[in-house]
Amino acid sequence: MKIGIVSDGKFGDRAFEVIKSGFPETIWIDVPFPASQIVDDLVLDVPDCDLYISYARHPDVVLALLEKRKPTILGISFGPGFLRDAKRVNEDLVAPVTMCSLEDTTWSEEINAFARVFGRPGFKIDQKDGIITTVQVIRGAPCGSTWGAAEEMGGRPVSREELQHFGLRICHFCRAPRFGRTCDKEFSGVHHIREFIRALRKTGPLSPDVEKFAEEIEGLHETNMKAIGNL
Repeated sequence: MKIGIVSDGKFGDRAFEVIKSGFPETIWIDVPFPASQIVDDLVLDVPDCDLYISYARHPDVVLALLEKRKPTILGISFGPGFLRDAKRVNEDLVAPVTMCSLEDTTWSEEINAFARVFGRPGFKIDQKDGIITTVQVIRGAPCGSTWGAAEEMGGRPVSREELQHFGLRICHFCRAPRFGRTCDKEFSGVHHIREFIRALRKTGPLSPDVEKFAEEIEGLHETNMKAIGNL
C-alpha cells in the first residue's frame, strides 16, 4: 500500500520514518503553509497514493487534499466543526483523538490496514515474581513512542511507580503538543498506561495498589475523552 505523509515541514518527520518501516512504499509529500488564514481555490499537485496521512497545519490545505477523494487520516485536526465540513468533501476521512488511538474498525480497508500496524497500542507482556521480563509491542503509535518507552520496561517491577514512569516516557517520546486542542501528549501517556495494564492483567492477578491505579487511569481516560468530545 502506498502511503503519502503530507506535511508543511513542522510535523510528521518521525512518523514518516516509523511508518516507512511497516509500509515501505510510504513517501513524503511537501505542501505549503499559506500565510493567509483563508485561501480560495487552492489546488494541490500531490502524488497519487492509496492513503494520505495529513500533518498539514492549514485547514484549506487539508480540504484541498481531501478533494483527491482518497482515504485520509488527520494527524492534525481542527475540531468537530471542521471535521463535519471536511466529510462533505471526502467521507473516507478519520480524525482520531490521537494517532495512538486509531483502531482498525473503520469502513475504509486502507485505513484499517494501516491501523492494524499503527494505532491503539497493543502489548504482549511476560512477568515473573512481579518483575516484567519481556514486553513485545504488537501495535504502536506511528511516532514511535510506544516502542521507545516499552523497551525500557524489561526488568522493572509491576508497580504504580513504574507504570507512572512508563506514561512519562511516552510523553517524552510523543510528538503531540502539551495540552493540544484535540491531540496532546498527556492523553497519549494515559492511553498507553491503560493499554499496558490491560496487557498485564493477562499475565495474572495484579496487586491491590496497581488495580487501584488502574481505576484511576480509567477515570482519567474517560474524563479526557469527554473533554475532547466537548471541544
